[in-house]
Amino acid sequence: MSSKLEGDVRPTASYARPPTAPRRRLKFARLLVLAIASYGAVRLLHLRIPWSHHAAHRPANAERIIAQCRALSRLPAPPADFADRTESDRFEPGTPPTLIINGTIWLGGERSVVGELYMDGGVIRAIGYVPKELYENKAGVVVVNAQGAWVTPGLVDLHSHIGVGASPALNGAIDVDSPLSTIQPWLRSLDGLNTHDMAYTTSIAGGVTSALLLPGSENNVGGQAFMIKLRKTRERSSSSMVVEPPYGLWGEVDIDLEAPVRWRHTKHACGEEPSKSWGMTRMDSVWYFRQAYAAAVAMRNAQDAYCSSALSGRWLDIADQTFPYNLALEALVDTLRGKVKVHVHCYEAVDFDGIVRLSNEFQFPIAAFHHAHEAYLVPNLLKNTWGGVPAIAMFATAARYKREAYRGSEFAPKILANEGIPVIMKSDHPLLNSRYLMYEAQQAYFYGLNASLALASVTSTSATVAGLSHRLGHLKVGHDADVVVWDSHPLQLGATPLQVYIDGIAQLSYAPEVVVEDGLSRMTLKEQPVAELRVQPSVADYDDEADEVLKYDGEPPLGAKEIHADEVLFVNVLSIWQQDASNELHEELFGPEEPMTTGEVLVKDGKIICTGTCARIASSPRLVDLEGGSVAPGLTSYGSSLGLVEILAEPSTNDGGAYDLFGNLAPEVLGGKILRAVDGVQFGGKDMLIAHRSGVSTAVTAPTSSGFLSGLSGAFSTGAWNKAEKGGIIQPVTALHIAIGHRGSIPSISAQVAGLRHLLSTSKEGEIWWSVAHGSIPLIVQVHSADVMSTLILLKHEIQIQFGSTMKLSFAGANEAWMVAKNIADDGIGVILVPSRTFPGTWEQMRTVPGVPLTDETNISLLLAHNVTVAIGAVHASLARNTRFDAIWAYRDAHGKISKRQALELVSYNVNKLLGLEEPSLSRELVAYKGGDFFSTSAKVVGMLSADRGITELF
Repeated sequence: MSSKLEGDVRPTASYARPPTAPRRRLKFARLLVLAIASYGAVRLLHLRIPWSHHAAHRPANAERIIAQCRALSRLPAPPADFADRTESDRFEPGTPPTLIINGTIWLGGERSVVGELYMDGGVIRAIGYVPKELYENKAGVVVVNAQGAWVTPGLVDLHSHIGVGASPALNGAIDVDSPLSTIQPWLRSLDGLNTHDMAYTTSIAGGVTSALLLPGSENNVGGQAFMIKLRKTRERSSSSMVVEPPYGLWGEVDIDLEAPVRWRHTKHACGEEPSKSWGMTRMDSVWYFRQAYAAAVAMRNAQDAYCSSALSGRWLDIADQTFPYNLALEALVDTLRGKVKVHVHCYEAVDFDGIVRLSNEFQFPIAAFHHAHEAYLVPNLLKNTWGGVPAIAMFATAARYKREAYRGSEFAPKILANEGIPVIMKSDHPLLNSRYLMYEAQQAYFYGLNASLALASVTSTSATVAGLSHRLGHLKVGHDADVVVWDSHPLQLGATPLQVYIDGIAQLSYAPEVVVEDGLSRMTLKEQPVAELRVQPSVADYDDEADEVLKYDGEPPLGAKEIHADEVLFVNVLSIWQQDASNELHEELFGPEEPMTTGEVLVKDGKIICTGTCARIASSPRLVDLEGGSVAPGLTSYGSSLGLVEILAEPSTNDGGAYDLFGNLAPEVLGGKILRAVDGVQFGGKDMLIAHRSGVSTAVTAPTSSGFLSGLSGAFSTGAWNKAEKGGIIQPVTALHIAIGHRGSIPSISAQVAGLRHLLSTSKEGEIWWSVAHGSIPLIVQVHSADVMSTLILLKHEIQIQFGSTMKLSFAGANEAWMVAKNIADDGIGVILVPSRTFPGTWEQMRTVPGVPLTDETNISLLLAHNVTVAIGAVHASLARNTRFDAIWAYRDAHGKISKRQALELVSYNVNKLLGLEEPSLSRELVAYKGGDFFSTSAKVVGMLSADRGITELF
């Protein structure tokens, strides 16, 4: 303030008061009082009428400051007239209007309508009944006859790394985690988005139209996430794939302070991954969270104080200030303001507790906990989250791959939904191929989740949690024209899109006959909907199992409930799969006439002693009603470390990795001897027992290795509790396993092949390699490249000519086996596809046959067409339980090109044959299914008949 405003009238040093001036002193006193009074009035006006005092200090950019400050409290929402739009902001000029007729249109919940759907301008314009005036004067309208097919919104994957963890996996195409700090809210997944990911095409072929790209989980705050559409745009840029990009993405030119705010997304992570990555504990992690949010609170408070002055017109108070801003903190500040969807990678109750407390301490909501394997055990804790209960984004059955996931349950979606907690099924692509996102919803439905919630879990619920329910995840007028037409009910196992539209643009190429009529291009879909699969599939009742999971805090007993060595009589049996004299499977129906009649199966000591009418010869048997069920061969699992690994990420629970004898890394004590898997098998593990309860009676497992040589596999019973138990070890040595490909630091392909040639050609009688060269022990080569397979075919010729023998060779993995199918068949080589559904994960796996709707054939159908013996397996131990589902999928995916018998042999007889089990008969292990046959999703495993072990187990 100036001295005059303060009433400072002190005389200068040269001033001398006259000796006689009493009147002047009185006048001066009056002036002093008046000055003080005037100052008080000014101060009062300063408080009550700010503009009168500060108008002169109003900055030139005051209007922008005011707009910026007002925007701080504005929450994300679409424009008021958004639903009335007739053209999308993502519309590609030239896209023809499309009218789908005769569709079964899912509207959400239990609602569906048989009718029409019209898309134009990249948005849905009408549903159910479409007035002709909408399209009759439009040029180029395409009319698609869905012929009763189900029509749903495009699938929304709320947890994906597609594009940032691009396929094929190459060093320069992985941008998921940052090694620079554990708190990095400033990072953006968009900055690592690869537009050339081969998975875009395959995921679209599975009905996925949009995906939330999350940073990885090695940082407590990994950065910002972005929702993208998977289709390639004309611009071909990363940014053009983003749905509703947040304002400011392009800097100041992109900011509209008057526009509605758009949602932002951020990725947080707690628990093991950030702790291990940064050498810290959970206590450290929570402290780093609190430290970061405390800094964000200080920044938010500084902004609020600044804006309080600006909005009150007290410009003088902030005359020497600018708007408080820190680029590193702005995402967290927006989180505190409720403008950011927070997605938290979190597994266990202890970690949920820490994040829930964090949300309450700093008062910000959580959009979703991801993975969240223990969420179903602590629903009330989740409901204490500040701002409302978060959604849970989870896998259906993938679990137990690390300690945090050990209590994961297939019944978690059902349990959470019963608690009123939103459930989302996600892929974590490429960990699970997002092409099969609907498969996650199907499995959740099979194990008890309501059908409408299962469909919503990959459509409307994900869109709502992402803050995009005004345009994604629903079939509504004004929403984005992201639409999927399915070949069957989308919850049917193996359901496949006939056509996918993103922004109204057809994504699947086909060449149907087009008929121009009344100025409209009329066409039918290349593939036809499968009539018998259009209905919602029936499922088994798992209420008791779900209750038991809760009762035992996530670790229910998984062994058989009853074990019988005496008689068990199965009644109301619809069919039984048997082997004929040539070892071929065939299904024997009881009373095939209409109406179908059922039969009986009598079992003693685990062996079938009677089929047909058996009650008359039974003596007080245990009676089991299969309710129209079936008896089928026990399944064999191969491809994972089932039995050698309990928790993959916990070394103390595993057998460990095999020494790579190729690299001379093994200690001398081994004497060059090859390892046997059965020496390290651990019985009674969760994955093994769950697989057993799912119909997998036998596992064939090779020693775990990341190098050239794995070792000798062995076959064992998944239901046994130790090796000494009768029938526990089915065959101690089955096959020798090696791998040829590009992995880690192992030598070149040429060196690996040269090494194999040397081992085989110089082997001596009595050695393992001699047995392999002479065909008494099968050789299983893990290989994906068709070029390497061709080399191995020629090498097989060399060795057979040298010894005059016939080698038993099979390729495992074998993504590119279809390319050399004839050569494989001509040489009697077998193929074990692991995984059963191909994916271009690495350079050696790129040349895939993805199947309908991208190709007419599948890897399986092409190989079987050449009379190759084909089997399928699982990559991860927790997925061994889905072996039956994989066989059903293979059958349906082939669209009539393979039979049910061939599909069942993929996971039974063929596996046993290729892996060298000496007894080819499948009658020693049989499975009893209740409520349907092997290929019915309503069928539930209720019994295992084991002739080898002499028992019948009931579950």
